[in-house]
Amino acid sequence: MRNKVLTRRGFLGLGAAVGGAAVVGAAATPTWAGEPSGRKPWPTTLRLPDGLHPDGLAIGRLPFAYFGSLLTAAIYRVDLSTGEGEFINEGLGSGHNAIGLALDHCGRLFIGGGWGRTITVMDGRTGEVLTTYEGLGAANACVNLATVTREAAWFTDGLNGALFGVPFGPGGTLPGRDGIVTLPLTGEWRQSDAQWQITGAGIAGSPDGRALLVVNQYVDGGTLFRVDPRTGDARRVAVDGTKFPTTNGICVDGRTLYAPSQTDLAVIRLTPDGTRGSLVRRITDPRFDSPSAVAPYGDRLYLTNSRFPLPPTPTTAYTAVALPRHT
Repeated sequence: MRNKVLTRRGFLGLGAAVGGAAVVGAAATPTWAGEPSGRKPWPTTLRLPDGLHPDGLAIGRLPFAYFGSLLTAAIYRVDLSTGEGEFINEGLGSGHNAIGLALDHCGRLFIGGGWGRTITVMDGRTGEVLTTYEGLGAANACVNLATVTREAAWFTDGLNGALFGVPFGPGGTLPGRDGIVTLPLTGEWRQSDAQWQITGAGIAGSPDGRALLVVNQYVDGGTLFRVDPRTGDARRVAVDGTKFPTTNGICVDGRTLYAPSQTDLAVIRLTPDGTRGSLVRRITDPRFDSPSAVAPYGDRLYLTNSRFPLPPTPTTAYTAVALPRHT
C-alpha cells in the first residue's frame, strides 16, 4: 500500500516516461479537438519547475492550473493555453507544506498545509496571502487534500479521522480562527493504527451537493466513504470494480468520479447521491509517473505527476499531463 507519509518524508525512487493516452483494453487515443480552430494547440505535457515536488492541483473557471510544493509551500501557476508558468508565491515559510489545493468562485486558492497544521487562503491572481489558520487539529495532524463546495472549503486530516472546514459567510466572507470546523469522522470510518500511515486522502463533493466523498486508503484495501458534512457520519460507498489503496486527489464532475492511483486513472459512474458507483474504465498513459491529483478543464483532464517515491533534488524534473476527458 502506498504510504503518503513516505511520499513526503521518504522520497524513495520511480522514473518518468513519455507518450500518448490509452484506455485499458483499447488503442491509444492521444488526440482530441481541444482548442479553437486555427489556433496553436494547447500543450498536453506541462513542464513544472525542477525540484518543485508537487502533489495537489487546482483549476478554476479560467485556464490556469495551480501546483504547490511539498517542500517549500511555493505556489506555481501555469497558463494551460501556452504551458508557461510563474511562481505567484515563493513559499509560505519554514514548517509549511502545500498539499491539497482548491479554488472557489472568487478566485481564492485554499491550501492544505500538511504537517504545518495550517490552511492558507491566497489570492489566486496575485499570490497575496489573505489569511492563514494555524494550529489545526491534534499535534500530529496533517492537513491534507482539499475541495470547495458552495458552503465551505473542506480538507482531510490524513492521520486523525477528521475533516477541517472553512465555512463561507455572506458573500463568501471568511471566518475567524474560531470559525474553523473540526469534524470527527464517525459511523463506518476506521483509522489506521499505524502512527504515520495516511488514512484520509482525497475529498470531493457528491454529485447532488449534499455530502462529501472521502478516500480512506486503509479500510478494506482502499474504500470511498460518503460523509454527512453536518454530523461527520461516514458510510461506505459501494463501488463495483475498484479499490483506492493509492488514490490521493480526486474530483467529481457531474456524476463522474475521477480517481488517480499510482499507475492509472479510474473513471467511476456515481449515483446522484453518491452512495454507489461502478468502474467505467481505467486509463493508462506512458507519461504517468505516480499521478496524485486530477482536475478538468474544457474537454481535458489534467493530472499532476508526483513521481513518488523518487527523492526530490533541486534538479528533479516534474510534469503534469493532459488527457482527453472521458465520461
